[in-house]
Amino acid sequence: MIQLNDKFKPLFKNDTRFFIVTGGRGATKSFSVNTFIALLSLEKSHKVLFTRQTLSSAHVSIIPEFKEKIELLNLQSVFDINRTTIQNKASGSEIIFKGLKTSSGDQTASLKSLQGITTWILDEAEEMVDEKLFDKINLSLRTKGTQNRVILILNPATKEHWIYKRFFEDAGVQAGWNGQKNNVTYIHTTYLDNIKNLDQSFLDEVERMKTKNPSKYEHIINGCWLEKAEGVVFTNWEYGEFNPKGLQTVFGQDYGMIDPTTLIEVAIDKEKNIIWIKEHLYKSKLTNNQIAEINKSCAGNNLIIGDSAEKRLIQELNNKGNNILPSMKGQGSIALGITLLLDYKLIVEVNSKNVAKELNNYVYADKKSKLFVDDFNHTIDPLRYVASYVLGNQFGIEIR
Repeated sequence: MIQLNDKFKPLFKNDTRFFIVTGGRGATKSFSVNTFIALLSLEKSHKVLFTRQTLSSAHVSIIPEFKEKIELLNLQSVFDINRTTIQNKASGSEIIFKGLKTSSGDQTASLKSLQGITTWILDEAEEMVDEKLFDKINLSLRTKGTQNRVILILNPATKEHWIYKRFFEDAGVQAGWNGQKNNVTYIHTTYLDNIKNLDQSFLDEVERMKTKNPSKYEHIINGCWLEKAEGVVFTNWEYGEFNPKGLQTVFGQDYGMIDPTTLIEVAIDKEKNIIWIKEHLYKSKLTNNQIAEINKSCAGNNLIIGDSAEKRLIQELNNKGNNILPSMKGQGSIALGITLLLDYKLIVEVNSKNVAKELNNYVYADKKSKLFVDDFNHTIDPLRYVASYVLGNQFGIEIR
């Protein structure tokens, strides 16, 4: 027998397309949604897609969790379970388990053959940073004659995440709210909604965290959205006008295909210890001709410091009329560039949202060793390039 918290009743009752299920540790988010999906499959004509960003071995990781719910419901004889699917033999409905990230880096290839999906579960949804991929799968749910559902289960990340922007900020919905607005149902739970089922040692640890580290308690346990990622590198920035007051500006550029190609404009005031930053480009899958034209439009003949790992591309862009020098790289160059930036106040132009997002999410892997997580750095890397070029030599630093 399974008894779910009343907060999860809208899963069974509401006819919205979207369900946003948030909360902290011990809040029964996944348990309750998985139970709902097992019961939903008792109805005919359902095809459920269950995804995580990485799900290489569903039969080891997630399918045992579903088997547990099936056993608790005493429905073992109804289901046929294999390594990647669960089939309801009575209704014909099925649950398919997929990972979004493949070894080849093509995140959508394994989903192309899926047809007739009526319900999509995105577990650990905070790990999906690509809103375009979300839209692509979301828009593939269009089966007529049955309710199409998209259920996002997540531990809230930072407020720069597209899920917060789209479903909370843009919708005018307060984080932690339970209710329905337009075509979205919001469900938020914490350990307090499940306290009778939790071990005392867990509750003791929660109380210790609440006393010793209240901000961590609010995020991890109560499921609150963060203003900045935990362990964030840059706390020395704010929004403001791009107002370099006659200072020479230098541009920084990073290159990518799946990752975005970026272009930022930087002005450094050495006397006042201020760096102004303005975002001009943040886009993937651009041709070399497109990059060259954007560079000319935004930077003109001004100097661009580009990623030196792309020397051939830099040469081609220069042949097309750009003015690009390769960045200084070598052992310690990342730590050097970041150290230089941390000595300055960073003013981010108000429309440079990707710069702000990365500053709020670029974190240490090991602060003591000055190691950084290689993510959220498509504008931070070119910012480093410019800082190292403009400021590095004033300290007599030679990069090897």
